[in-house]
Amino acid sequence: MTAEDTNPGEETKERLPINRREFLNYAWLVSIGFFTISAAGVTYLFSLPRFKEGEFGGVITVGTVENLPYADNPPDNYAKTKFWLSNTPQGLVALYKVCTHLGCLYNWNGQEIVYICPCHGSQFEKVGTYIQGPAPRDLDQFVVRIETPEGEVIVETDPTTGDPIPIPDIPNAIVKVDTGVRIIGDRHA
Repeated sequence: MTAEDTNPGEETKERLPINRREFLNYAWLVSIGFFTISAAGVTYLFSLPRFKEGEFGGVITVGTVENLPYADNPPDNYAKTKFWLSNTPQGLVALYKVCTHLGCLYNWNGQEIVYICPCHGSQFEKVGTYIQGPAPRDLDQFVVRIETPEGEVIVETDPTTGDPIPIPDIPNAIVKVDTGVRIIGDRHA
């Protein structure tokens, strides 16, 4: 190289090969980057709602009014979606299938006409009202909604009181249970 080939004040730098320490630093930074991206992707996918029609946590279509059990029949068990659909003289309720004492799954006893928890013996009426046992409150409920086939709501459970809803005399009305809205049972004395 001659003096004419270089600009004055510009230094020529010679590119040295990467040494072992620099290589390990770059490899460490790249692996942290991949880990961060993977963790962020998994966190994003985990945070997305996965409730679909017919699954616990979503809205379940039970059927039509004409398919509901009569008031003197035992309640219908929806084991996959964790509730009992109970038609009582007071109206229709969907009871969360978990005891309010310690979270055991209670069952319907057709001989005694009550729900009985197998863990500690708490008992509840067909409408979910506490009878006896260590449970601190009535059974929890889900919102029941009866709609026209066009989707117009005819009657719906009041989320503040949880009172049973009357069944309208419309045979083709659709009954839905929203397992994403839980109504906490009243405390007893």
